[in-house]
Amino acid sequence: MQKLEHKDLLDAGVHFGHLTRKWNPAMAPYIFMEKNGIHIIDLHKTLACLDDATEAMKAVVRSGRKVMFVATKKQAKEVVEQEAQRLNMPFVTERWQGGMLTNFATIRKSLKKMAGMEKLMKEEAYQNLAKRERLMISRAKDKLERVLGGISDLNRLPAALFVVDIKREHIAIAEAQKLNIPVFGIVDTNSDPSKIDYPIPGNDDAYKSIKLITNYVGQALEEGLSERKKDKEEQAQTEEQAAKKAADEKTEVAE
Repeated sequence: MQKLEHKDLLDAGVHFGHLTRKWNPAMAPYIFMEKNGIHIIDLHKTLACLDDATEAMKAVVRSGRKVMFVATKKQAKEVVEQEAQRLNMPFVTERWQGGMLTNFATIRKSLKKMAGMEKLMKEEAYQNLAKRERLMISRAKDKLERVLGGISDLNRLPAALFVVDIKREHIAIAEAQKLNIPVFGIVDTNSDPSKIDYPIPGNDDAYKSIKLITNYVGQALEEGLSERKKDKEEQAQTEEQAAKKAADEKTEVAE
């Protein structure tokens, strides 16, 4: 994976924070200076935090667990959804459904209901229903799909969250904290970095900044997935060699 450099972050506007009057004092360690009434983020700190965060996320996916992407703001939705789908990771880009983590058993029931509707709509019996009934089922399925479509394949809680704009996604973060699920996130100068486990100081409003950081996180997860695949292949090879050795020894004893 090619490392990001200071220039890459500058070009994407990652260093632009909020107006100084909107700042959160807890972000002071990550602020480089003030310019024209705007706080400028220290990009050396951003790079260091990115390295820590991506290494930790790589370890999560290498162990076979999932990282959930959360971004409901307009400029982040598309890039986050694309990256999560590419990696086959769960994502939430519409409204966060209360209890999505803390009441996961109920969410799973909704996912089963959605799967049942999809199955029904493919069957001949569905075509025999009245037009009004078909319309009601279709609308109910679309509504569930809009809110839960990004987590349709999730059969257990994610091992971590990657969040764009921790202030906006405070409900998701609060639920993760209750369950001791680590949170990684882009943190702008108006937010409190102590609210999450791995803050990545950066502009969480500009599309270019969000895309650069999200894609970099995606590359790290992709590496973690590749390493997991390699680990499994090596393990299978070791087990095969051990089984062959045991079989050979058994044959020698029999002779």
